[in-house]
Amino acid sequence: MPAPLANLNGVLMPLDDVKISAQDRGFLFGDAVYEVLRIYNGKPWLEKEHWDRLGQSLAAIRIAGVDLERLRLRMRQTIDAGKFTEAMAYLHVTRGTAPRRHAFPKDATPLEFLFVQEYDDGPTAKARTVGTSVITHPDIRWGHCDIKSTNLLANVLANQAAAEAGASEALLYLPDGTMSEASHSSYFTADGGALCTTPLKANILPGITRNFVIRMAQKADIPVREQVMRREDLFKADEVFLTGTTTEVCSIVKVDGKPIADGKPGPMAQRLQELHRKAVAEFLRA
Repeated sequence: MPAPLANLNGVLMPLDDVKISAQDRGFLFGDAVYEVLRIYNGKPWLEKEHWDRLGQSLAAIRIAGVDLERLRLRMRQTIDAGKFTEAMAYLHVTRGTAPRRHAFPKDATPLEFLFVQEYDDGPTAKARTVGTSVITHPDIRWGHCDIKSTNLLANVLANQAAAEAGASEALLYLPDGTMSEASHSSYFTADGGALCTTPLKANILPGITRNFVIRMAQKADIPVREQVMRREDLFKADEVFLTGTTTEVCSIVKVDGKPIADGKPGPMAQRLQELHRKAVAEFLRA
């Protein structure tokens, strides 16, 4: 298995050799954005969608001067140099290095960092087969979750709570009991042959796999509704499932220790996962 390979401002190196200034604003302030792509058989999946969102995140926090096409080519070069096949690519852009002041520095150069490493899909593939358990957890994140910011402390705390409860993920809810999304995933419910997911206007990340699942469902004539849901709605649904870059489509069989429906993966999630698998296969043949 190839070792993780990094690219720092255009220079290839082993991931363990990367050195970033202690005055980098990503380190000091979380003044940075990121993306994660899945690599299938050496090819980045849904690449355009990820790069479009990276550009939107950069614009939203006003980091200028990043050549996205150059960064994309660096990612491709890193994949090729490491001879990666089944892998993930992590992209990370900060505002750059400057003396520690809260306001934007006038002359900082954005730091462009990425790394690629092999990805073992085995545990996630098993979860797609048997389903996974999640908890619900208060959503204490900031008011711009549409930006894929590296400020992930609230997500980390929620996911740690899930791990301590023996679950794989945390579904987040607001003080009024309405649901938003998960700590590092999107989620859907299925009921009566239709899908339901939280609308983007409810301060959630525009998930790349979430959007792809919606497109797949519409193509397959599966009705999709974007509407706010409450915690109690989870237990009324026929199915609940997660979507994400490495998750793909994975049934949730328990929430807070209580079974969803019969406590087994449901047919809608299984159908969508099969459609996802076929879409990836067609992409690789193209």
